[in-house]
Amino acid sequence: MPFKKLERPIILGIVGDSASGKSTLADGIAQILGADRVVTICTDDYHSLSRAARVERGVTALSPEANYTDILEQHIGLLRQGRPILKPVYNHVSGDFDTPQYVRPKEFIILEGLLGYSTRQMRDCYDVKIFLEPHEALRIKWKIKRDTHMRGYTVDEARRTLARRVEDSVHCILPQRTFADMVVSFYPPDSNHDESGAHLNVRHTLRPTLPHPDLTPVLEVGAMKKGFRLELARDIDGKPVDVLDISGDIDGKRAKAVEDLLWNLIPEAQHLRENVGKFYDDQNQLALSHPLALSQLLVTYHMIKAAQGHHAI
Repeated sequence: MPFKKLERPIILGIVGDSASGKSTLADGIAQILGADRVVTICTDDYHSLSRAARVERGVTALSPEANYTDILEQHIGLLRQGRPILKPVYNHVSGDFDTPQYVRPKEFIILEGLLGYSTRQMRDCYDVKIFLEPHEALRIKWKIKRDTHMRGYTVDEARRTLARRVEDSVHCILPQRTFADMVVSFYPPDSNHDESGAHLNVRHTLRPTLPHPDLTPVLEVGAMKKGFRLELARDIDGKPVDVLDISGDIDGKRAKAVEDLLWNLIPEAQHLRENVGKFYDDQNQLALSHPLALSQLLVTYHMIKAAQGHHAI
């Protein structure tokens, strides 16, 4: 039976703890799809309290109590229907709110943030759901770097913020993992625990809630060979999943073979090949990561297939 192209926007969710790499992944996917075809929304904009008010009340930004989850839920539903929204804007530098923004939906919508899967009604609006789960020491390193370089925190302030959020991270963020179609986990190699950029490994936990692409033509199932390992495994909840591991030290030619397979499955995006896998390193220099590139391509594959009606919900 032929698939029917969807006429509504295709919605991608990217959820994870603070500084888990959500914006980097979202920005790369938007570049692959084409910036003119994508609206990206950070759900931090739906905070209900300023930074000062959160401190005063003793709540963190991870808590539903500090967020307008009902308005976020309503806005995701409107965007799915192709209707515009008047989106709040949270300023991460000042910790306060700016003028709301009028947003018209486009062909693809990416919503990235902390609480995007926190209600059933929200979850039902997404076509593809990603949960980012980097190793905790790596996430802490990323958060301190981001908060001190971009958000005006001192190192001590960033560490105190992390300490205050531990309980809410466990109770508010982690439970959303169970609703993702893919769990993406970046982690340093055993040979270099200090690695935090281009040579990070990545593990994809692929759940059967989406029809994932067949990578066996270029990958061997089982042992890690030439930078890849694809195997059947059990997730933390005991359910069967496919697990794809990609080494941060993968040879460029080997990575290109898998990238080419994915590009051939999504010919609609071929003209944007040069945009994949780019990020800014510790020296704020543009760098290339093959594991990041392949992560972006796997998600983009699902976005385009969803638009074509392959796994419409």
